[in-house]
Amino acid sequence: MGVWRWRRNPLRRPTDLVEAWVAFAALVCVLLVAPLFGWVAGLQVDGTLQRAAREQRHERYLVPAVVVRPAPGPAAGPAADPPPQRQAPERTEVVASWTAPDGSSHEGTVPAAEEPPRPGDRFRMWTDVRGRLVGQPLDPSAASFHAAAAGLAAALAAAALAETVRRLVVRRLMHRRYVHLDRAWAQAGPDWGRAGAGS
Repeated sequence: MGVWRWRRNPLRRPTDLVEAWVAFAALVCVLLVAPLFGWVAGLQVDGTLQRAAREQRHERYLVPAVVVRPAPGPAAGPAADPPPQRQAPERTEVVASWTAPDGSSHEGTVPAAEEPPRPGDRFRMWTDVRGRLVGQPLDPSAASFHAAAAGLAAALAAAALAETVRRLVVRRLMHRRYVHLDRAWAQAGPDWGRAGAGS
């Protein structure tokens, strides 16, 4: 649509040419710069997440545990209000014992691996070298997925920024055009339509 603004034309205003160049720059940003920015951002995030995943795999261990007994539930008095409807069922907790990778023995309350838990049931859980409970290490494929999502978000944000800047510049140019038009109209307006007024 803006190609005509580059042609030599006696009616072409300087702002038309500026608007055409701004539109061209925004198009280049959307088609080239934004994808490149997203790709670089995705690579950076992927490198960071893959390093974190490797560190977690070296620092976290899957250890066997044994259910000792069900964990005591919260005490409910006779006058207690009935529990509100839950969106998702709560996971049962059990008291379990396990041996840490450093050889120390531990016992504590952990989420049950199976429902209903029975004393003597065996399951595995993630701990650090001292036996403290930790989350499962980050999977490399999940890290790659998160990095790709971050790269896509960065590319979309860069494209949106380029389009926003273009719109702001065009709005400013339109404002300048209207100011010039108002001035020209103010100069020609009083004489407009009067015979012999020199217009």
